[in-house]
Amino acid sequence: MITMKDVNVTYPGFQLDCSMVVKKGQIVGMVGENGAGKTTLFKVLLGLIPIKTGEITVQGNKHQTFLENEKDTLGVVLSDSFFNSLFTVEQIAKLLESLYAEFEIDYFWNLCEQLNIPKGKPLKKFSTGMLAKIKIAAAMSHKASFLILDEPTSGLDVRSRYKILALLQLYMDRFPETSILISSHISDDLEHLCDEMYFLKEGAVLLHEETDILIDHYALIKGSEKQLVGLPLQFQLFQRKSNYGVEVLTNQKAFLEENFLDLVVEKVTIDQLLLMMSEGERL
Repeated sequence: MITMKDVNVTYPGFQLDCSMVVKKGQIVGMVGENGAGKTTLFKVLLGLIPIKTGEITVQGNKHQTFLENEKDTLGVVLSDSFFNSLFTVEQIAKLLESLYAEFEIDYFWNLCEQLNIPKGKPLKKFSTGMLAKIKIAAAMSHKASFLILDEPTSGLDVRSRYKILALLQLYMDRFPETSILISSHISDDLEHLCDEMYFLKEGAVLLHEETDILIDHYALIKGSEKQLVGLPLQFQLFQRKSNYGVEVLTNQKAFLEENFLDLVVEKVTIDQLLLMMSEGERL
């Protein structure tokens, strides 16, 4: 289990200040606009950025630098870092074998075959999507108990994205106590993969919820300001003006459908949740 408690990082014009828990056997998703703090949070977990205050614990042990203490148990995909562009996949396999005691060479080549990754071509000749695939294959090939994945499906076509998501599910089946923290700008990926979701804005967690609850209990209420007058404030999480009136995010979908028949109550998507938190007013 990974726990971040009151972790604070401050830059000119930006501050990350949040808490987060990723339990064993869970896939946890992070959603937010560009600049919301997702990549900063990943780098804080890895010890690449020092924290100002707060605490990070792994399996209950206080922890400052993941890379130093947990290298063998950690699989990482970062959007802005990778192997030398002159390396071939065969050379990467040899490097991984020297770095990780539990590196599974046969499993690595199996992943490369499933993802159509060529062995002898240097990385500088890889497409963006092919680079994304080799990052995933490397992260999943040494029995890591923590996967930290920053936009792992970026640059992939639909078929390849679904292949990666299926491989992550199979990885969880192989190692059921694994913890996975993943971000993606493609909300559909996370909605069908993650057990829980964190929504970030300007370095803060605006919403944390189980994905099943988000799908079953959250909704958008649409109506005029006059129609919304009688709506209890405790049922309203965020509100934004729209072309036809007002939109309200609620987590009381069933109750409102039964008791406020004059309002439009619609199932909410992850994209709509993000839009409400980005543009709406928190109530």
